[in-house]
Amino acid sequence: MIKKLSLLAAGALLGSGLTTLALSGHIPMLGSAVAASVDTYRELNLFGDVFERIRSDYVEEPNENSLVEAAINGMLTSLDPHSSYMNAKNYEDMQVQTKGEFGGLGIEVTMEDGIVKVVTPIDGTPATKAGILAGDFITAIDGTDIQGMTLQQAVDKMRGPVNSAITLTVQRKGTDKPFDVKIIRDVIRVQSVRFEVKDDVGYIRISQFTAQTFDGLKTSIDKIKAAVPADKLKGYVLDLRNNPGGLLDQAISVSDSFLDKGEIVSTRGRHDADTRRYAAKVGELVDNKPVIVLVNGGSASASEIVAGALQDHRRATILGTRTFGKGSVQTIIPLGSNGAIRLTTARYYTPSGNSIQAKGIHPDIEVLQDLPDELKDKVTETKGEASLPGHLKSETQGAEGSGSQAYVPPDASKDKQLNMALDLLRGLQANAAFPPKGDDPVPN
Repeated sequence: MIKKLSLLAAGALLGSGLTTLALSGHIPMLGSAVAASVDTYRELNLFGDVFERIRSDYVEEPNENSLVEAAINGMLTSLDPHSSYMNAKNYEDMQVQTKGEFGGLGIEVTMEDGIVKVVTPIDGTPATKAGILAGDFITAIDGTDIQGMTLQQAVDKMRGPVNSAITLTVQRKGTDKPFDVKIIRDVIRVQSVRFEVKDDVGYIRISQFTAQTFDGLKTSIDKIKAAVPADKLKGYVLDLRNNPGGLLDQAISVSDSFLDKGEIVSTRGRHDADTRRYAAKVGELVDNKPVIVLVNGGSASASEIVAGALQDHRRATILGTRTFGKGSVQTIIPLGSNGAIRLTTARYYTPSGNSIQAKGIHPDIEVLQDLPDELKDKVTETKGEASLPGHLKSETQGAEGSGSQAYVPPDASKDKQLNMALDLLRGLQANAAFPPKGDDPVPN
């Protein structure tokens, strides 16, 4: 980021030099640029005038910091749905999320009737060791009643420095009254990868792409190989359904785990010089076993990079419903103690040159889930990138997508997409799209 800012500063200096040269006979060529600069400063003066008028005349005394934040955010959100401003607190939260580890207790929680409910304690964490159970209600944190807090506020209070102490007041079904549990915070690593050996098939679920994802994937593959002899292992199911994305480098590493050569993804920005291409290294991790990737309307961004790369190289069969269609790159630009901006700087392109933006990845085999009666009259589709106001347009051929089903049954026995993938790998069903045919990328 320092390098990028230095280049911007150099560009500003070069611009000043060009303006000086224009004064010695090249004004017609640069006149429009000078005029644009004057207009820009005039608009900035207008902003200052409006800001001062609000400060002095609004019916109540406004929070000046909030006004500035809102103005900056308004400027960024007017560009596209994914550019935005993050104040210092939100920037810190974003870093925690993408790093995949933080000081905390190790519990997944939700809010129920204004009280925090434990969904599950994570194995091996301080919460598990202290005896916290799924279904416990947390009514107070360090003596402060949770009633009236948002879920995020409660989570923020439970996180904290490693080795610091916290006391939770817990209400448990079957106990007469709440009781206190003292816990010492430790480093908690978000488990973005989970795996399961389904007899002769390795099932790997990636819920998001954090800094820990590739390591988690490699560990999962190693454990699957150790559990199932190579001659018995039919292949792998890679489940990316409802995975909203995350870090680009992790999407590249995950794709590389299944590829032995070729381009994984390219990013193209405003200028030709901004184009970046990322290629697979020699060697893959799954011994060329068949792979089926599960996707749906909730699979976005980094998930679409992985699905697109494996599909274009015909390394995997994509099964499910069309993905979300978020094919843009956001660069995080820190602003010192003032947080950071998230700025859209490029689009993603699959190896065949197709833009993911607003179109998504179309599965090789489309499989819709059966909805339970209680959901049949409710929305179970994501609207997709193309439905977001102000979204970037795709620059390659193909119609923009509308909604796509994103429902996954909690009971695996009713999961049509997963069960079809298992049947295909075991040879119990046949489909022309499995296994994929050919070695070269699908032509654009």
